[in-house]
Amino acid sequence: MQEANPTMPGEAPPRQAPATPGPGAEPALADARALQILTTEHWSLLATRSLAYNEAFSRASMFLSFLSATLIVIGFLVSSLGLSPTVGLLASILLGADLFIGFATLSRLKGASAEELQCVRGMNRIRHAYREMVPGLEPYFVSGFHDDARGVLATYGDVSPSVVRNIIHGLGTSIGMISTIDAMILGALCASIGLGLGLAIEVGLVLAITGFAVAFGLLTVVGMRTALGRKARAESRFPTPD
Repeated sequence: MQEANPTMPGEAPPRQAPATPGPGAEPALADARALQILTTEHWSLLATRSLAYNEAFSRASMFLSFLSATLIVIGFLVSSLGLSPTVGLLASILLGADLFIGFATLSRLKGASAEELQCVRGMNRIRHAYREMVPGLEPYFVSGFHDDARGVLATYGDVSPSVVRNIIHGLGTSIGMISTIDAMILGALCASIGLGLGLAIEVGLVLAITGFAVAFGLLTVVGMRTALGRKARAESRFPTPD
């Protein structure tokens, strides 16, 4: 999920009637009711985006709280029973529950991110309508007014062509952070299963590293394919000019 405050004052729709639409404006924008309708839709999208944003962070906070409690319990077990097969079995059960909650949280974060992007796309279209109503307003827009992927991303800030910068940005988002934590939990789960089976600690460490690497790679690939799929399916009515 992109990191941006969905309730910033700069997102507020205009309250006053516009000037006469420019010569290139759509005929519907010449209707005196157009601004009121667009303003109502703008506020509706702002509210929906805020709800999706708040829910995503609430779900992430719940997951991290549950994970913290689990790690405390595992710490007490290790301090009292040592690295025994029994501890490995109990830790596997707890980490398995953490992993399920982590994947469920990740799935909801992706859904909330899709909802937020849809709202941003809608608000960009509305700003495009404002721009058609009063062509001279374009220099005053901070957010984007094109509804293709490039225009939507421009609403969040500068669009960087650097792959490395985009990867770093992705890891810093809620989805990237939860994906990394899920991969770490899977690696720890592999190690605890090995410990429960009586394997050596060195073998468990290898299992943990392997499990983390495989899970992180799969989650990254799935996340990129999901993002590219949404980009391909998105309908663009006002694309960014080349």
